[in-house]
Amino acid sequence: MQKLKIPVTLDPVKAAQKRSNYAGIVPLNTLTRLTEGLMCYEDDVIVRIECGTDQQGLTVLSGTATCAVSVKCERCGEPMPLTLDCSFAYTPVKGDDDAALELIPERYDVIERDEHGEINLRQLIEDELILTLPLFPMHDVADCKVDPTDMSFGDIGPEPEKPNPFAILQELKKK
Repeated sequence: MQKLKIPVTLDPVKAAQKRSNYAGIVPLNTLTRLTEGLMCYEDDVIVRIECGTDQQGLTVLSGTATCAVSVKCERCGEPMPLTLDCSFAYTPVKGDDDAALELIPERYDVIERDEHGEINLRQLIEDELILTLPLFPMHDVADCKVDPTDMSFGDIGPEPEKPNPFAILQELKKK
């Protein structure tokens, strides 16, 4: 297996017939949807993809993607280093092939091929890395610059007394 730049698009059926394996990089600056939510990033995404067929004869793309980034800590607002590491297994389908969707095992995600029968690998990798990001990234309490004793969780005082909107009806009932 050679170390190379991962192609942008790939014909999964041809790659599976050749049993192609890719090990290489995807420049992180080309993944704009991912990078807009990061504070900083240094290296490229290290990707490994294996193409083949399973026992059912389904075309399968499986692999891993790893990169080091920094996100904003939701507690203190400081940069927080994070390693994004994901693994995936896809089987490609044509967009109008509903009968084939029923035969696909749950262990595979489905990816739709374009009109040329190809898939966009960069978009696939970017989607997987975005899903790996934590919803609310926070340092461990010991590592965070905000002291846990300084955190307030909003003490809610007693609710002010409001006049009953049905008090007028009660007075009419007395009459």
